[in-house]
Amino acid sequence: QVQLVESGGGLVQAGGSLRLSCVISERLLSLYTMAWYRQAPGKQRELVANITRDERRNYSDAVKGRFTISRGNTKNTVYLQMNDLKPDDTAIYYCHTDRILTTSSWAYDVWGQGTQVTVSS
Repeated sequence: QVQLVESGGGLVQAGGSLRLSCVISERLLSLYTMAWYRQAPGKQRELVANITRDERRNYSDAVKGRFTISRGNTKNTVYLQMNDLKPDDTAIYYCHTDRILTTSSWAYDVWGQGTQVTVSS
């Protein structure tokens, strides 16, 4: 079973930066849209950014101009560079894909375990 493994979260002061990583646990046979979501305490999970197979990027209004989503050279890793962080960015950040084809098989609606980002004021 393919897994998405996030890392890079932590505690940072407002105005600081973090880079989150999402590693796909198996060798990728085909690229599809990868996304970052976040969920703050007491709030619904929301889309932060996604990147399509042809490298188009989409961002929520809340993070546009501050966050950048990208793929690694091997395409098995997706990054979220977060700059000028604000206390409202505090949340658990999750990596997600609707579908993915690896050497094992197809997998659908795959979520990572999440990584905590805390921004202090």
